[in-house]
Amino acid sequence: MDKMTVRDIEVADKRVLVRVDFNVPIDERTGAITDDSRIRATLPTIRYLIDCGARVILCSHLGRPGGKVVDKLRLTVVAQRLSQILGKQVGVTKNCIGSETEKSVKNLKSGDVLLLENLRFHSAEEMDSPIFARALARLADIYVNDAFGTSHRTHASIVRVTEYLPSVAGLLLEKELETLGNVLENPAHPFGGLVGGAKVSDKVGMLENIMNKVDFLLIGGSMAATFLKAKSVDTGLSLIESDRVGTAAALIEKAAANGVRFLLPLDVIVADEISAEAEGKVVPIESIPPSQMIVDIGPQTIKSFYKELRRCKTVFWNGPMGVYEIPQFAEGTQAMAKLLASLDATTIIGGGSTAEIVTDMGLADKMTFVSTGGGASLRFLGGKTLPGVEALLDKKI
Repeated sequence: MDKMTVRDIEVADKRVLVRVDFNVPIDERTGAITDDSRIRATLPTIRYLIDCGARVILCSHLGRPGGKVVDKLRLTVVAQRLSQILGKQVGVTKNCIGSETEKSVKNLKSGDVLLLENLRFHSAEEMDSPIFARALARLADIYVNDAFGTSHRTHASIVRVTEYLPSVAGLLLEKELETLGNVLENPAHPFGGLVGGAKVSDKVGMLENIMNKVDFLLIGGSMAATFLKAKSVDTGLSLIESDRVGTAAALIEKAAANGVRFLLPLDVIVADEISAEAEGKVVPIESIPPSQMIVDIGPQTIKSFYKELRRCKTVFWNGPMGVYEIPQFAEGTQAMAKLLASLDATTIIGGGSTAEIVTDMGLADKMTFVSTGGGASLRFLGGKTLPGVEALLDKKI
């Protein structure tokens, strides 16, 4: 990585503002965190700073409060969980900026950790406001970006703040960039891409960029319907991105030109509607009823995907194979997760819902790497720069 990291800068007794991604899922009924993996992912950076005697100031967003204070999106519960994990008290401020927050920061001693209140309680955060960024910068001597999952955003706490403080990467950000960079630059072959989810449009850049690097591309999820449509398959009531059918056809042609095996479903599960009460049935892709829609890949497709993936030395997976939230339509996704967990290969999970799935299934520790950023990983693998990374200091040669 050509950017400076927290190891390359003196942090002892310095006030260090660390942008983390603590946008964790919270149970609406109980208010409890249901998955703390994003919190745990930042521990190497936080512990490194504590051990070096820095005064650590963490900042994050949670949910989409729309620039207003929303009590259920306060970061108190996050500070409590982080305190438990660290075995060290982590305070939380009432606001992420302002005189009261500045007083709290002034009282920090070396090795202390403080969490600022939800950044998105201020609309200025997402507006990339220089005034808001300066207010954050006043709190610190150094800025560390350890929020890979939001580094594709041009927000004040991600990009603008770097104009006012020496800015470097955290250890999680470094690990994300090095791991995903290795997928692009030096993957062990055979290399398979397993891609699902709802929309072709979300994945076009990534698919085009990895096309000359992979040996196989296996397509599932709702987006498979658009590819099937491009091959003149009648997909019934399945969600089709009609403006992307031509793009799907071009990707299939590009795969053929690059000698990439491009696998689409052989059979699918279809249903009348997407609901917990709906019943699915298996049909070959040539026999999708006009009144039904694709909700999962079928057993023959699972076998076909198994055959290819078992040969792989590297697999990148992004996107579920079906409607994972509904148990009867989750079998294809669960089958892929279990297979990847059993492979003697480098298995990279591309963040977002895919990361949540393998974590939910208790398989995250069986994967080589689980990215903390869905949109960020897709952008990076699509060959595009991440604004939050570009803004950091370059390594000195």
